[in-house]
Amino acid sequence: MDVQKHSVHTLVFRSLKRTHDMFVADHAKPVVLDDTSHKVKMAAKLRADYGAILHMPVLKEGKDRTPVSDLHGNKNYAQPGENDPEYMITGTHAYPSGPGVALTADTQMHRNPSEGGVHALALALPPSQARLDASRTAAGVADIHRAAGGAERSQCVPSPSLLEGGGTKNSSLVVRKAPTMPKPQWHAPWKLFRVISGHLGWVRSIAVEPGNQWFVTGAGDRTIKIWDLASGKLKLSLTGHISTVRGVAVSTRSPYLFSCGEDKQVKCWDLEYNKVIRHYHGHLSAVYDLDLHPTIDVLVTCSRDATARVWDIRSKANVHTLSGHTNTVATVRCQAAEPQIITGSHDSTIRLWDLIAGKTRATLTNHKKSVRALALHPRQYTFASGSADNIKQWTFPDGNFIQNLSGHNAIINAMAVNSDGVLVSGADNGTIHLWDWRTGYNFQRIHAAVQPGSLDSESGIFACVFDNSESRLITAEADKTIKVYKEDDTATEESHPINWKPEILKRKRF
Repeated sequence: MDVQKHSVHTLVFRSLKRTHDMFVADHAKPVVLDDTSHKVKMAAKLRADYGAILHMPVLKEGKDRTPVSDLHGNKNYAQPGENDPEYMITGTHAYPSGPGVALTADTQMHRNPSEGGVHALALALPPSQARLDASRTAAGVADIHRAAGGAERSQCVPSPSLLEGGGTKNSSLVVRKAPTMPKPQWHAPWKLFRVISGHLGWVRSIAVEPGNQWFVTGAGDRTIKIWDLASGKLKLSLTGHISTVRGVAVSTRSPYLFSCGEDKQVKCWDLEYNKVIRHYHGHLSAVYDLDLHPTIDVLVTCSRDATARVWDIRSKANVHTLSGHTNTVATVRCQAAEPQIITGSHDSTIRLWDLIAGKTRATLTNHKKSVRALALHPRQYTFASGSADNIKQWTFPDGNFIQNLSGHNAIINAMAVNSDGVLVSGADNGTIHLWDWRTGYNFQRIHAAVQPGSLDSESGIFACVFDNSESRLITAEADKTIKVYKEDDTATEESHPINWKPEILKRKRF
């Protein structure tokens, strides 16, 4: 069949004609209003919007009334010669009908109350549930700290009568005292005590053994080294990984050392024979961190493959694969109480996991940048997370937000907290900040010099941990050294006063 050929001009003209025919009708013209449907619509709207007050008095219709607009544009009907409109009681009686009380022409009619009377009546009414819901606001700073076990902050609370009368906590009628930071607990400053050299690469991880006699480090030189805690001397070197060792942990229940690295391997070392006795296979990419459960024989590892895995230490079985993060899982922590596993990821979220079900219990999305560090408080049921935007404190078990610790403006790689309430954060630029846990006050900042021969840029802190006596702080650094800090025994509160000002809080809720 021959196809008839047309010129471009003809085709364009036909297209324009079809378009014109399609839009020739005026579709923007409003639809003619149907009175019946309009009445149905308005009746439904009245029931929906004003159903709760239909039982209230209605205007008494009168031919001799003229509409008078009030200040708000609402029309009232006033009798000639009268300023206050009258209302007829419908459905209820102005006075209870009973013995000795007769309804008369006076008692059937009510004057419209004045504006002051309306406010007085509103204050006297009992609070309704809707009014209480409307007046409920987010938890105040005092509520947050009361839940966290801290001291309450002084603030002026609105009177119950105002709240019951429909006012809110943000009412301009109530004078509020600005919340101030409570005075932080005094902590002795920490000073550099010892620098230990021996690794040939970045030191990426640290763990202290339960007896507090030695500690172990893993580094970019693919070795694991065991050091004497008292003298700082090298006791043993273990080789076996073929890439950077990113995590080490010493068991409190058996003579085992666990390690993981960028070679996807997770190893169990028998410290009586100083050799590998188990491998845990399953991760598809570099393994960044690991932690041991404190009460059961379970090992948890996290990886660049966006998962965390739960292993049975003895059988090497992969009990659970905790999936849900959308990017590298950078850090993992275990505890005996629920939730038993906490992970932080480069997708800027923190997940609290149900170990039994192997599922997410809660997801915390407050951070805006990668979460690379977690620290669990040894005494309180709280924890902290570190990111480039802020350090945040949370309560277990649901991850309720407590406060922000702002000021460490760097990528935070490591955190540790001791029983005295000292929180340590170590960053990529080599700075260490020490915080008072309860108030979030930054009482000390340290930037130790790099090892001679290293570049100034090689000053990152990759891991930090307190020893079991909590009198030593050990850090793993990018200049291939391990630094040990201790409290200054000669410092007193008089010689090192708290440079603290009761400034108005500027902490963000998220």
